[in-house]
Amino acid sequence: MIDSSQATIKTADYSTEFPQHESICYLNHAAVSPWPKRTLDAVTKFSEQNVTYGATYYPEWLKVEQELRGRLARLINAPSSQDIALSKSTSEALSIIAYGLNWSNGDEVLITNQEFPSNRIVWESLHDKGVSVKVANIDSGDPVNAIIAATNGKTKIISVSSVQYASGVSLDLEQLGTYCAKHKILLCIDAIQSLGAIPFDLEKNHADFVVADGHKWMLGPEGLALLYVSPSIREQLSLSQFGWHMVEHRGDYNRQAWQPANDATRFECGSPNMLGIHALNASLSLIEAVGIENINQRLQSITNYLIKQLQTIDGLHLLSPVDSHKRAGIVTFRLESMSPETLHHALMQAGVICACRGGGVRFSPHFYTSENTTDRAIAQIKTIISG
Repeated sequence: MIDSSQATIKTADYSTEFPQHESICYLNHAAVSPWPKRTLDAVTKFSEQNVTYGATYYPEWLKVEQELRGRLARLINAPSSQDIALSKSTSEALSIIAYGLNWSNGDEVLITNQEFPSNRIVWESLHDKGVSVKVANIDSGDPVNAIIAATNGKTKIISVSSVQYASGVSLDLEQLGTYCAKHKILLCIDAIQSLGAIPFDLEKNHADFVVADGHKWMLGPEGLALLYVSPSIREQLSLSQFGWHMVEHRGDYNRQAWQPANDATRFECGSPNMLGIHALNASLSLIEAVGIENINQRLQSITNYLIKQLQTIDGLHLLSPVDSHKRAGIVTFRLESMSPETLHHALMQAGVICACRGGGVRFSPHFYTSENTTDRAIAQIKTIISG
C-alpha cells in the first residue's frame, strides 16, 4: 500500500522531484538516471543516522530493506517479496544464473544480436562447459518470431532484453514466454530498460529469471539490482557465493550446521548495500505513487512528441521503431551530414545529456521530461547542423 505521503504527483509537480540545473536537457535515462528529490532526502537521513547514532537504527533499516523487496515484487508482479534477491548489478545477477544452471555438453543459449554485452559475455564464458551461444537476428521484421525460429532441441535457455539498449526495440514478452513455457525452454529477461518505464507482468511473461539494475528507469543508484528466480527453479541453481547472509538461520552465529535459505536471500552471500537500499526504495516510492501505467502513458506521449520533432529535421533518420507498441522510452537517430560521435560530442557540450549507441545518438526521456526540454534539445541539433 502507498501511504498518504506518497500521494499521486500531478504533472505540474514533477519539477519539485527533479530540480535539475537549467543548463542541461537530461535525455539519458537509459544510461544513468538522476535521483528524485525524495531519494536525496532518504539518503541524507540515513547518512545522518549513521554519523550521529551508528547502527542504532539498524532494525528500522531492515524494515526499509523489506519494503524495497515488496516494491520490487509488485513492480514485476511476483507472488511474494521472498522471491526477490538483491544483487550488486545486472551482470552479477546474470552470472549467478549462468553458473548456477546444470549444463550438459551441447546445450545452447539463445540471445539476440542487439544485446548489451552483459547479456552476451556471461553466456559466452560457458564455452568450457560445452555450452554454445546462438544469436537471433532481430534487425528486421518480427523480433519474437525471429527468436522463436532460431530455437531447436538444444536450446536450454533464451536470454533477452525486454527493451534493446541501442535500438529501443521492445519485445512481446507474453508471446515469447508462452512459447518458452510450452516448449520447456527457460526464459531469462534482462528488464533493465523497461522496469520503471513500462508495465511488466511476470505471470503473463512466464519468465523464469528477471534481472535489472536500479540506476536507469527505476531512478535509483548504481550498485543495486533485482534478481528474480522462479521458486520452482530456485533450489536447482547451484550456489557459488557463500557467507553468513545466505543461510536459513541467519543471525544465529553460534550454529555450526547450516543450509541455504529457502527464499531468494540464498543468492545474497554477505551484508546488504544498505545505502543503496534506502536510495532505491525511495525512488521506487515515486514510481508507485505516480503509477506505472501513468508513467507508461506519459512516457509514450513525450516520446511521440520527441519523434515528431526529430522528423522535422532534414537528413535525420530514426533508428528506433516509430510504432509505440514496439518501443519504450528510447529514441535513437543519426544524421546524414555528421557522424554520431561528432553530434553526440557537440550535444553534450551544449548541455544535452544523451548517449552514442548503436550507430546513432540515443535520447531517452522519462515521464517527468517536459516538452520544453525536448524542444531545447531539438533546437540544439538544428544549431549544430547549421554550423
